[in-house]
Amino acid sequence: MFRFSRLSGPAIVTGGTVAVLTVALASCAPKVVPPPPPPPPPPKVVIIPPKPMPPNGASNNLAFPAADANGLRESVNRNISPSQMLWNLRSAYNVAALNCNEPKHANILVRYRAFLKNHARTLTAANKKVDEEFRKKYGARFTAPREQYMTAVYNHFALPPTLPHFCDAVLAVSEDGDAVKSADLEAFAVRSLPNIEVVFDDFYRRYEQYRIDLAAWQAQYGQPVAQPASAVVLPATAGGGTGTSPKK
Repeated sequence: MFRFSRLSGPAIVTGGTVAVLTVALASCAPKVVPPPPPPPPPPKVVIIPPKPMPPNGASNNLAFPAADANGLRESVNRNISPSQMLWNLRSAYNVAALNCNEPKHANILVRYRAFLKNHARTLTAANKKVDEEFRKKYGARFTAPREQYMTAVYNHFALPPTLPHFCDAVLAVSEDGDAVKSADLEAFAVRSLPNIEVVFDDFYRRYEQYRIDLAAWQAQYGQPVAQPASAVVLPATAGGGTGTSPKK
């Protein structure tokens, strides 16, 4: 074994000494503070759009006729004779005179009375023709099916959700009819009754779209859907906004 004198050469630093020095230096270094954790993500906002509502305040279970390939719906005012169209126009005037009570529709009653007075003979002849048409179809007991049909005509015109637009349409038709002569009355009815019927076509189209929109809404929002605990569910208002705002 060799021994070295302190005076004969450089001092030897052992491993243990290095460790002691390292610990001493580390204890003197400034402490590093870890960064704060990131803030939690904001809650997910789930906005539920308003539930679709029936047009014109109609009931949500209204039965309506389906459209054919041409987009036309079965109606008491389609596929009928000119005499029946004239008699149905008279019925439309009658329903409007009884139910269109807004001041802007006041002339309907005045024109309906003039219509009955000025065209009394023509209307009587049309009524007889309609009787003959039902007699040919149903035989001697034609009265009951004709009355049933005319009840359907009156109920068709008196459908509550369509009343405002129906009244507007009859007012316009009655204004055009003021100058019509009795000899031209049947032709007038043939071209004018569809202008009233379009009110119902439009309403049924919008009601059918409501049913489609409602089915889509119910499929997505009708049943409770599990949301994350952090989710905030907000119903949308009719104007497109939300009823409340998430708390800050």
